[in-house]
Amino acid sequence: MDKIYGSLVIFAGSLLLAVAFNMFLLPHEMLSGGVTGIAMIFGLLTSTNSGYWLIVLNIPIVILAWMKLGKRFVLNSIFSVLVTSIAMLYIPVETVTDDALLSAVFGGVLVGVGVGFIIRFYGSTGGFDLVGLMLTLKRDIPLGFLVFVLNSVVVFVSGFIFSWELAMYTMASIYITGIVVDRIHTRHVKLSLMVVTSQGDAMRKKLIDSIYRGITITDGEGAYSGNKVKVLYTVITRYELAYLRPLIKEIDPNAFVSISETMEVVGNFRKDDNYKKMNEREI
Repeated sequence: MDKIYGSLVIFAGSLLLAVAFNMFLLPHEMLSGGVTGIAMIFGLLTSTNSGYWLIVLNIPIVILAWMKLGKRFVLNSIFSVLVTSIAMLYIPVETVTDDALLSAVFGGVLVGVGVGFIIRFYGSTGGFDLVGLMLTLKRDIPLGFLVFVLNSVVVFVSGFIFSWELAMYTMASIYITGIVVDRIHTRHVKLSLMVVTSQGDAMRKKLIDSIYRGITITDGEGAYSGNKVKVLYTVITRYELAYLRPLIKEIDPNAFVSISETMEVVGNFRKDDNYKKMNEREI
C-alpha cells in the first residue's frame, strides 16, 4: 500500500512538472535547470520535442545512479522521467500569463513542489537531481542549494542562446525552485534522538537492524521511581524519524523519547550505505 501511495505521489509530482514546463516556463523561453534545461534548449532549437531529449540525456546519469543510489530509487526516477516526458507531449505549450516574472515565480514554485515530493518519496526527476543526491551522500549540503549551483551553467547557456533578460528570469525561477525543494526535502537535517526505556536490549536490536547507525547506551535510573532504565542516544536524519517513531512505540509504548535538531555532526556518520539500504526498504 505504501508503495502504491508513493507511486501516486511521484506520478502527480511528475505531471506538475510537465504543467510548469509547458504552461509557465517554455512559453517565455525560460528553462528549468540541469539536464531538463538542456533538453528544453535542444527542443527550442530543433524540431524534436523536449520530452524526447529528456529521455536521451538522462540515460548515462541513470546508469551511474543505479550503482550509487539503489534499484528502487532509480526505478522511481525512471518512472518520473517517463511520466513527465509523455505528459509534455500532450500538454499544450500555452501562455498562462504574458508577465514573464509571474511565470518565473509560479513556474519555479510548481517545479519545486513537484521535485520536492518526488524526492521525498524516493525518486527524482533525473539529471542534476541525481547528481546532486549523489553529492549530498558525501557532504551534508542542502539539496536545493546544490542543484541551484549546478544549474547555473544552464542560465549562462540560455543567456548566450536567447537573451540575458530571459536568463535572469530563469535564474530567479531556479532559485525559487531550490528554496521550495529545501522546504520539502529535509534529509540533510540531522536530529539527535534519545530514548529512555526499560526494554534496552530489544530497543537496541530494533534500532540497529532498522537504521544501520551507531548507538550509545548508558545506564539510567528514574529519580522518583528508582527503576533501572537504559538511555539510548543516536543521530538520525529527519526522514528516518517518521520510520522510527512506530518502531519505538512497538517495542516500548512507555518509552521517553527526546528529539532535537542537531546543528553539525563531526565523526563517523553513515550516509551512503544507509541511504541506499533505506531506499530498498518497503517504507
